[in-house]
Amino acid sequence: MHGNATTRYDDVALLSVASVLPSRVTSSDAIEDRLSDVLRQLKLKPGLLRRVAGVNERRNWAVGESSDDATIQAGRRALDEAGVRPDQIGLLINTSVSRKHLEPSVAVRLHHGLGLPTSAINFDVANACLGFINGMILASGMIQSGQIDYAIIVNGEDADEIQVNTVERLNRGGLDRNGFMSEFASLTLGSGAAAAVLGRASENPGGHRIVGGVTRAATQFHELCVGSVDGMFTDAKALLKGGLALVVDAWKEAQSTFSWSNIDRYITHQVSSVHTNAIVKAVGLDRRRVPVTYPHLGNVGPASIPITLDAEKATLQRGDRVLLMGVGSGLNTSMLELAW
Repeated sequence: MHGNATTRYDDVALLSVASVLPSRVTSSDAIEDRLSDVLRQLKLKPGLLRRVAGVNERRNWAVGESSDDATIQAGRRALDEAGVRPDQIGLLINTSVSRKHLEPSVAVRLHHGLGLPTSAINFDVANACLGFINGMILASGMIQSGQIDYAIIVNGEDADEIQVNTVERLNRGGLDRNGFMSEFASLTLGSGAAAAVLGRASENPGGHRIVGGVTRAATQFHELCVGSVDGMFTDAKALLKGGLALVVDAWKEAQSTFSWSNIDRYITHQVSSVHTNAIVKAVGLDRRRVPVTYPHLGNVGPASIPITLDAEKATLQRGDRVLLMGVGSGLNTSMLELAW
């Protein structure tokens, strides 16, 4: 199947990617200590988060830190790395799930904090954990069309409130194991911020060309993972099954346009050991080419892919092929190839 959701670009490049992590480290053992009574009542063994999800710790913002300020910091780093001035940016897309209020958009504060010009379009794109790749795709299309010269995609996540609310609710008791596990995903979340600058490949020879990719939807699964600041409620088994089927279908459909069986690095959305291992097996990836950050960062939502790419960029060589692979609740998936 081809059409609007299968795209190739011939003059768009990723110029930089940067990230900022919180200074406070929260271990999975510390979270389970707060839940010791309910875990004992449900006869769940200690080490559940490490054993089931492979998450040993995650980051949370310390006093004096915030996701918005960190996102601005990441944006400045990305601009400096790209050698692009703020007044050259024509588009800012904020892709965060976290937000302190419904309006105005988070993007306006970030636009102001980065000192972008009044001519720079700015808005939020929300699509669960897939938002950052969606933002890159939107920006690539606008650069390809000539509407803008440069874009910055940003993301900042804050898992504190949802985890505090989840722990408090679980400690009230009254849940069986299934009820507890429906909220388990909230306990794997982490905080962090990231930014990426995109521009025209022909004008930025040091950039990493965005080749193209695919986007596919399976929205019949829109009720399998529903979240708010109060908590995230997930049918984990059904979500994994539906997500894998969607990824495999998209992978197979892409083969008529792209060749992704021998990519140098697969940057996947960081959920857990279960999800990573399942995707590796389902589409036959080389496990050695799939870096992971979830053991020490947890699931940082849309920021996880750019954070992982930022961590990996020092090991990438000119000419390497990189595939970004994202899945978002709902369900949606996007895969985007970069020529490093």
